[in-house]
Amino acid sequence: MLDISPVLLLSSGIIFLLVVARLNSCLFKPILKHMDERSASIKKDMEDAKSNSSDVDGLLAEANDIIAKAKKEAAVIREQAYKEAKDSADVKLASAKLNLEAKSAEFAKNLQEETQALRDSLLSSMPQFNESLKNKLSSI
Repeated sequence: MLDISPVLLLSSGIIFLLVVARLNSCLFKPILKHMDERSASIKKDMEDAKSNSSDVDGLLAEANDIIAKAKKEAAVIREQAYKEAKDSADVKLASAKLNLEAKSAEFAKNLQEETQALRDSLLSSMPQFNESLKNKLSSI
């Protein structure tokens, strides 16, 4: 029937245990060590990513604050420039208005003088016109 040799069985068992021990020391332990290191590295990277995310949120909030301050400053500067431009325009408008009023008054004065001169001229020429008119009427 089946002959089992105890020496062969025992030597096969010993060889099997030696191969398992050798594989454990040369293959399984380094693989498990590498897997543990990789897991620790991934965990550390995840924690770093979370801290970076919180840093980014802080920087984003700071950037939003800076933008809001810049908008306020821009509004103040724009308002100040508008006010200065309006004041400058008002000064120029008042100056132009005074200049026009002075020219208008001078024109009115000159017109009044010319009107008076024309009236005087017509009044002084009136006797001649009357004479000429009488002569014309009499010739008719």
